[in-house]
Amino acid sequence: MLFRSTEHRVENGTENRTDRPRPLTPEQIEAFGAELDAIRQRILADLGEEDAAYIRKVVKAQRGFEVAGRALFYLPPAWPLAVAALSVSKILDNMEIGHNVMHGQYDWMGDPGLNSRMYEWDNVCPSEQWKNSHNYIHHTYTNILGKDRDLGYGVLRMDEDQKWHPYYLGNPVYAFLLMVFFEWGVAMHDLEVENIVSGKRRLEENKAMHAGIMRKVKRQALKDYLLFPALTGPLFPATLAGNAVANLVRNVWAFNIIFCGHFPAGVATFSQEECEDETRGHWYYRQLLGSANISGGKLMHLMSGNLSHQIEHHLFPDIPARRYPEIAVEVRAICEKYGLTYNVGPLHRQLGSVAKKILRLSLPDRRRRETAAPVGAESARGASVAAA
Repeated sequence: MLFRSTEHRVENGTENRTDRPRPLTPEQIEAFGAELDAIRQRILADLGEEDAAYIRKVVKAQRGFEVAGRALFYLPPAWPLAVAALSVSKILDNMEIGHNVMHGQYDWMGDPGLNSRMYEWDNVCPSEQWKNSHNYIHHTYTNILGKDRDLGYGVLRMDEDQKWHPYYLGNPVYAFLLMVFFEWGVAMHDLEVENIVSGKRRLEENKAMHAGIMRKVKRQALKDYLLFPALTGPLFPATLAGNAVANLVRNVWAFNIIFCGHFPAGVATFSQEECEDETRGHWYYRQLLGSANISGGKLMHLMSGNLSHQIEHHLFPDIPARRYPEIAVEVRAICEKYGLTYNVGPLHRQLGSVAKKILRLSLPDRRRRETAAPVGAESARGASVAAA
């Protein structure tokens, strides 16, 4: 098993180095996986009324913010407050509620309104499509080049093993546009537009999916850009603008949280060959190395849908996200035990690292990637550390 070595370079007279993950023996990998499995089973067995009460409380708060936001649009001087309330509502709906409910984190409650098979969120991307592209593809093939389409979302170069092309000179522009129109980028994700352009996919293959997307787009556009603005009568333009700004705020926030959990310095990527015949222990190892956390307080975690604990989410995607902070303490201790890096940092640092990577990878490689080096007999699946 090979491990593609770390970045090691000098920029502006300062050496920047991302340490490679510590190689583990097969026995250590399986022991590592067993410890994480034990956490998972213990938390699942402990789920109960407190978890149910928590998500119902968040849903109640989200609805309260939405009602307040819609009502405040009738008072022109309160327009900023209306936008703020509606923005919070949309963020809570998409992050702490929608994303987590669609992962099946609350299916055990038996509540139809919180069931992953029935939930539909405030987003132009249909929930069924999201569950395929995110729950199945992304969480199964996390950070595997050529399999995980979340690596760059089909438009960005986010890893050096993505062959450079002059098209990627626009990396910063594409990233900005994806951030601004993030819900639309997510909706178009499964259409694989880049593969249609390159001839790898036929337009006809998207016919059924296209119909579902258009139904959801029409519903969202009717709600945010016609129905609710029309209800405010002469205030239609201001309400329309307010809804657009709230959607923008949600898009920008979601983009930054997601990118900071997947693309800062030290996050690893993997080849398809490296992940063949992957054991449960190797899968956990890959999830750990391919994720990063954002440090912060309770409000930060709530507004991020607890995706500020991206490591724990990738390890345990179907466990209620409110449990991630307590799980994080144990996961970090296990990482220390096995000498593995637990990638965590404040939002500004992770965001700066992501921005630096987007800019750097827009340019041709200035050096040849180091040759693969063995990590010991049958050690953990190799990782390509994508340093920023």
